[in-house]
Amino acid sequence: MARSLKKGPYIDEKLLKKMHNSKPGADRVVKTWSRAATITPEMIGFRFGVHNGKQFIEVLVTENMVGHKLGEFSPTTKFVRHGGRIQKELEIQAKLAEQQAQQGSAAPAPKTPQP
Repeated sequence: MARSLKKGPYIDEKLLKKMHNSKPGADRVVKTWSRAATITPEMIGFRFGVHNGKQFIEVLVTENMVGHKLGEFSPTTKFVRHGGRIQKELEIQAKLAEQQAQQGSAAPAPKTPQP
């Protein structure tokens, strides 16, 4: 549910204080745990380290991000992969093809036997 227009966007006071102490475009990362803070036009050009529960994900704020929340750009879950045996075989074939391409060999990749 959206925040009331009467209240305005939520911006953490500590985050604003940290922003005023640094300059936009600097190499310094502003660390924050405030994932619910709304990105405002004053934040453009800053680098934020947004905490995802385990580590800080670096986010460079651009014009397209204004109005969104900081937490949207720092995923909290890690996708491993889908599939089982078939997916593993496809990955092995792709890896072999890539290695042969690097070696400059014109020979096709060896086929794996299918049961």
